[in-house]
Amino acid sequence: MAYGIQLPVQSQSTLYTEPWEAAAGPEDLLAVARAADRAGFAYLASCDHIAIPRRLASAMSTVWYDPVATLAFLAAATERTRLLSHVAVVGLRHPLLSAKQYATLDHLSGGRLILGVGAGHVREEFEVLGADFERRGAVLDESIDALRAALGPDEFPEHHGKLYDFEGLGQRPRPAQDRVPLWVGGSSPAALRRAALKGDGWLPQGDPRDRLPAQIARIRELRERTGASGPFTVGAIAEPLYVGAPRWDVGRRTLTGGPQELAESLRAYRAMGVDQIQVRFRSRDRTELTDQIAAFGAEVAPQL
Repeated sequence: MAYGIQLPVQSQSTLYTEPWEAAAGPEDLLAVARAADRAGFAYLASCDHIAIPRRLASAMSTVWYDPVATLAFLAAATERTRLLSHVAVVGLRHPLLSAKQYATLDHLSGGRLILGVGAGHVREEFEVLGADFERRGAVLDESIDALRAALGPDEFPEHHGKLYDFEGLGQRPRPAQDRVPLWVGGSSPAALRRAALKGDGWLPQGDPRDRLPAQIARIRELRERTGASGPFTVGAIAEPLYVGAPRWDVGRRTLTGGPQELAESLRAYRAMGVDQIQVRFRSRDRTELTDQIAAFGAEVAPQL
């Protein structure tokens, strides 16, 4: 079972940010990314929001780094870990614009991109950009099809749909990968169907452990019924973690303990059919976080 991490600092929602991140910056991101790369993490993930309305700012904050810029910055500082947009709200942009950005990222990183996409949820972002919030699901469905074409091998991609229509327009550089993995985020019935039928993987959004088996079974049912084939990566977001015995209050939901104890708990995800888990560690500063990352990679991961 692979393991990845949503980067700190680059998004600072009050749901998960640690106090030390408020004063953190590029050097902290670099240190965390390099630690995860050394520790064998499968990917680094970065979120996507363009602008946060005042009504949501107290909960979501307005700190949301651009995922393409952030992942490109970190690509040059890492060697093997993949680069995941979790998730790109691609309906806010024309598919050719998204394709240009992410194809360049894949090219520059030597083929390490995983394109995670989602429908989005902040109405004001759509409205200010002239995008259709009410029909964002349908827009995402066609955007995925258009991106498949635009990120494929053809220098002059072609797509003819209800919303987007293009041909005869060349884009280079092409992605380094023959097929960029496309993972679909979200846990609604529509998102599950989209992931099963259009994606190469599923990124759940807040599903607790007891809900995951039914969600995974639904995806498998949809894929079998429609004859969908090819590799498919099922993801999960684990509870907050702390390797060892914390000497401070890490919260009642946090999984703590020795490597064997943590690995045993996390292996339950694999038994459900999960292929990769996204982990987040409680920490009071950058050093504690990088120490946690190193301990997880050295002591817990080998037992997964």
